[in-house]
Amino acid sequence: MSHGFELEEPSDKAHAAPAAVGGPPKGIAAAVARLNDAIVQVGGLALVAACVVLTWGVAMRYVFRSTVDWQDETTIFLLVGAVFLSAAAVQARRGHVSIEAVAVLLPARLERWRLLLVDALSLLLCAFLAWKSLTQLHESWTGNEHSISTWAPPMWIPYGLMGAGLLLLCLQLVLQIAGAVRGGRGEAR
Repeated sequence: MSHGFELEEPSDKAHAAPAAVGGPPKGIAAAVARLNDAIVQVGGLALVAACVVLTWGVAMRYVFRSTVDWQDETTIFLLVGAVFLSAAAVQARRGHVSIEAVAVLLPARLERWRLLLVDALSLLLCAFLAWKSLTQLHESWTGNEHSISTWAPPMWIPYGLMGAGLLLLCLQLVLQIAGAVRGGRGEAR
């Protein structure tokens, strides 16, 4: 049962990578897989950086009696980037939280159709969210919007991270759908 994000590749044949014949084009899928792996590494560094920034802010506040204006937004931006940009890598591993009771009960053919339906619905939702994020990115860029804090960083940063992450997730879903339609298992790794 999958409870979240595993860094190792799946070991059982039910979740193994597809054969080259039925999956998405190997070059695109391989490039996306390499990009996902790189983003996971950068996302991990962003999480560590967020922890360091929060610890620094707490130390400054309670030990040195000084405030850090940039702590909250920096941490939020790092977390937004790590979460949204890593979403495609999580999807590639099917590492999101899911209820596998139905998957175990279904025959393999129906399970493939269920995954295809879930991927297609996810693609629709993620495409809508990407469009809205990119709309917000455009509005914040052209309107020169900044947060209302004393540090006032530009708001295009989180909207750009969200939009880029959602576009990568859409690409990952398209690759998985293409793999399923072409006869593969719908995995892009």
